[in-house]
Amino acid sequence: MYLLNTIFSFLRNKEYRKLLGVTSVIIAVGTVFYHYILGWSWIDAAYLSVITLTTIGYGDFSPTTDLGKLFTIGYIIVGGGVILGFINAVYHHYKSQNKK
Repeated sequence: MYLLNTIFSFLRNKEYRKLLGVTSVIIAVGTVFYHYILGWSWIDAAYLSVITLTTIGYGDFSPTTDLGKLFTIGYIIVGGGVILGFINAVYHHYKSQNKK
């Protein structure tokens, strides 16, 4: 129940909803690019988008074309900051909710 209350309180905050929206758009852009340009399945494309932006990078997928590599460089630079900001916001929200 505590987890649900934390999630709902997070979603009620307008600033957090905007950050969640931007994060979702960044992941969607990467997923669409990898799906259509590199021809990967939707699951593989979404998987690479998430593991790239969270800096996990298992290495099981990687772009092989020059266009894919160039896109990924830009994707990491732009998306990495957004994802880290989102993770930071979630952590601080959880921490403030925990104090209450």
